[in-house]
Amino acid sequence: MATNQMEKKRKMETKKTPEQEFAEYFKKMYEICNKNGWGDPFSYARGKEIYMANYLGHKVAPKLAGADGYEDKEMTIPVEYKSTTTKTIKATYNGISVQPTWEKQLQYLNEEKICKYKNHYFARFDNKGNIVELYKMKCEKVIEYLLPRIKIQFDKEEKGVDPRIGVSIGKTYILKNSDKLL
Repeated sequence: MATNQMEKKRKMETKKTPEQEFAEYFKKMYEICNKNGWGDPFSYARGKEIYMANYLGHKVAPKLAGADGYEDKEMTIPVEYKSTTTKTIKATYNGISVQPTWEKQLQYLNEEKICKYKNHYFARFDNKGNIVELYKMKCEKVIEYLLPRIKIQFDKEEKGVDPRIGVSIGKTYILKNSDKLL
């Protein structure tokens, strides 16, 4: 009986507050990411990208800029990951740089931004950190959807404070033009 009481007391003394527990896991996430060369896990959606890459058996990209991951261990097949926590699947492409001419814009989209990544993966996460939907879409389908919408924003006279372009692909298009993986 005394042993059980001592054990209970020890557990109560070592019980962490939610704030302490969060700080511990926060630091642990950095430790894991630093050890594996994955970068800041809390920069933008980086944590979700790392999760998606590991879930898919991909290689996590070592840099925050450029590819989010690679489909192969040799890191020759770069991919793009998009994630959401909304009630329905969607993929948002924000911060697309505006080039000086439409021809240069097309070249940029095809060579550096969209079709540099032959496959785009879209995941919807629940509020517990689980992937509940996962799709794979070819870049040709991504660019097919994005181009007319990008052109409209590109042609606008008044671009606002942030001139970069942003477009979202909705559920209907994703379901019709992707391979469902989960």
